Amino acid sequence: MARVSGVEIPDNKKAKISLTYVKGIGRALAKDVLEKAGIDPEARVKDLNETAIASINKTISAMEIPVEGELRRIVRANIKRLKDIGSYRGLRHKQGLPVRGQRTSRNARTRKGPRKTVGGIKRTLTKT
Repeated sequence: MARVSGVEIPDNKKAKISLTYVKGIGRALAKDVLEKAGIDPEARVKDLNETAIASINKTISAMEIPVEGELRRIVRANIKRLKDIGSYRGLRHKQGLPVRGQRTSRNARTRKGPRKTVGGIKRTLTKT
């Protein structure tokens, strides 16, 4: 498997799809990177040689695109900043609720977690 920006990308896929396994690179950016590196986007990764992989890595670093660890660090810092200044979005992050205005009365199970049943305890009558 080839390594791009510290991530092993799949060999049996086309280069333009395989690059999307790197966090921070989508399809459009993958196409741009391959175009600047001079590599056919339709070529399979297993058919690329070491110099082609090296040119992809060099192109990504030359474009100064934040990927993987650096991107995660930036996102984490942005969320921390929102929490620290006490903005509405920061409060929603703290509470673990949807941040972008979605409904919470009916959905949002991914963000809120599994349902927590609220109700009284049922007691059974016992004969003494």
